[in-house]
Amino acid sequence: MRKRGAVYSSSRRMPVVEQTAVVAPPAPRPPAKPVRRRRTWVLPAAAALVLAGAAWMLVPTAPPPEQAVEEPPQKEMTSADAYEKIRPSVVMVRGSPYDGTEEVEGEAQDSTGTGVVIVDNGIILTNLHVVHGAKRIRVIFADGMEVAADMIGARPEHDLAVLKAQSVPDDLEPATMRSTMGLRPGEPVVAVGFPFGIGPSASAGVISGLGREYRSIEGKRILTNLIQFDAAVNPGNSGGPLVTNEGEVIGIVTGLLNPTEQRVFVGIGFAVPIENAAAAAGLPPF
Repeated sequence: MRKRGAVYSSSRRMPVVEQTAVVAPPAPRPPAKPVRRRRTWVLPAAAALVLAGAAWMLVPTAPPPEQAVEEPPQKEMTSADAYEKIRPSVVMVRGSPYDGTEEVEGEAQDSTGTGVVIVDNGIILTNLHVVHGAKRIRVIFADGMEVAADMIGARPEHDLAVLKAQSVPDDLEPATMRSTMGLRPGEPVVAVGFPFGIGPSASAGVISGLGREYRSIEGKRILTNLIQFDAAVNPGNSGGPLVTNEGEVIGIVTGLLNPTEQRVFVGIGFAVPIENAAAAAGLPPF
């Protein structure tokens, strides 16, 4: 099966060309035959009007302009449409502190997060904190297939990691990425992932702000130029896609703001813009 590269959204529509009616020129009249003048008659006014009306009816007229054909109204996309489109590209990511050979000691546990396939050869974006320190990484695709994965790239300044699955389903579908240029607060978005390992789950909201800053969970880094949104996310959503109602990825969920120690959602989440995320994978800009 032939593989294809990353999929980008054009986010543009072709201009509508208005049709203009073509008016046919009047047919040329045959040359008038010379008339021998014999006598001049003065027609009554009523007769003159009748003759003028008859002459007007004989003059060829242009066809009526074609009526513009109205395009059918486009269906308004919803959060359900967004989930349906992005679902085949979403994976669960598991990072283990053990490589499977040593004896398990202590209380170290596997980490669970989310990833999104951006190239159908198995290139996956997720958060660095999901797989940081993991000796073994596994991903579970939408069809249930579970395989090992390797971390092939990282951008700590954006809390991003790039994974490469060691094998992939035959019908794997990469997500479509859309530039964040032109995004505005108030636009609808959907976050898809595995909160607390449950999922895939979808939550809808809106963009709350752009260009935000956020201190990472470990408190070691301040992430910048983030998308702020209010769709509910919780631990396990990290690394998952933030998408428009058209199902196009505009960001990678990276954290949630919480003043408590419970690490549960209180209304503010953050995502890394897809431009930064795609660059981490070495993909060309939009």
